[in-house]
Amino acid sequence: MDDKYILKMGSNLKNFIKLLVPLCIIGCAPQISHFSPIAYEQATSLKVDSLVLMSKAAESYTDHEEEISGLMNRVEKSYEFAKGRPHNEYSTRQWEILKDLDRNLLGGFMKRWEDQGKLSPTFINEAKRLISDAYDTIIGLESRKIKPPKE
Repeated sequence: MDDKYILKMGSNLKNFIKLLVPLCIIGCAPQISHFSPIAYEQATSLKVDSLVLMSKAAESYTDHEEEISGLMNRVEKSYEFAKGRPHNEYSTRQWEILKDLDRNLLGGFMKRWEDQGKLSPTFINEAKRLISDAYDTIIGLESRKIKPPKE
């Protein structure tokens, strides 16, 4: 083999590596969906509605069953919307945690209200702070997503 051939092979290998490394980095990066104004509006609206309804938890659960059912149905719809979007696993997981009846966020709060009939104002206020933060996580995640290109 002559020296020119070896130099040409080395040059081709360097070019191949220059192309391969960025492709590997892009291919390994987690993908995330684009910003959705619908998802953002759903989350901000549900946050306000949830906190308002939670303020009523010092009253009888049965007096608010219809409101609670309506709110939780809307939360479920938002979860399903998030779940149906491609590359949206992070947001979907946040909705799962928020609505989970066995956790200490919105689902668990509503379950506790149902089980106990009424909740103390101190508990309500602390729970509202935690649930507000959970919604802020969902809202912040959505608002930081890349805006899709305009057509």
